Amino acid sequence: MKPTHTINAAITCMGGYVPEYRLTNKELEGLVDTSDEWIRTRTGIGERRILKDPTKATSDLAIAAINEILTKKNLDPKDIECIICSTMTPDMQLTVTGAYIAWKIGAVNAWGYDFTAACCGFIYGLTTAATYIESGRFKKIIVVGADNMSPFIDYQDRNTCILFGDGAGAALVEPSEDSSVGILDSYFRSNGFGRQLMHQKAGGSLSPASHETIDRREHYAFMDGKAVYKHA
Repeated sequence: MKPTHTINAAITCMGGYVPEYRLTNKELEGLVDTSDEWIRTRTGIGERRILKDPTKATSDLAIAAINEILTKKNLDPKDIECIICSTMTPDMQLTVTGAYIAWKIGAVNAWGYDFTAACCGFIYGLTTAATYIESGRFKKIIVVGADNMSPFIDYQDRNTCILFGDGAGAALVEPSEDSSVGILDSYFRSNGFGRQLMHQKAGGSLSPASHETIDRREHYAFMDGKAVYKHA
């Protein structure tokens, strides 16, 4: 049934989570040729959080962020209708992290899926959730942006290891009849020409995993930082 009046989509609650371990610039000075001053001057970064527990993954970061929302709103997970997980580091290939998250938190009435859109992922997920809400089809959607980047970072490469950490942020999106609040508009364009500037060379269908690709350290994140910065 189509809504008889305008429905506005609004973020009604947020949650976040970062692991306890802090990888400082000082510690990185002992790993690669860099310095605290060099990192702060160029990036403003003083530390990054790292998930050290080998038994945990991206879904655990996401679940911790979502649980903060459930607690703040006193929300029954069964009332959640959709979970959109924006991540470039899913727990496993061939499985859906968003669906696993729904199962783990007890959101038995929700469907979940993943957005793999890198830095754009969360806002892509947010505008998608807003569209679902505005259509009147759903009333409670959680968008969670989560990445466990540290396993894919080469701590011998100062161009990438200073930038990335692990963490998650989540938003509950619900209908609102107040037109002065909420997600008012979005404007997106995509240009896929630059994938050679930032990617993981091996591990996908283009270059499947092999002993040779591992020996060449091609399963770590690669970035041409100067070119990315110039384009951005």
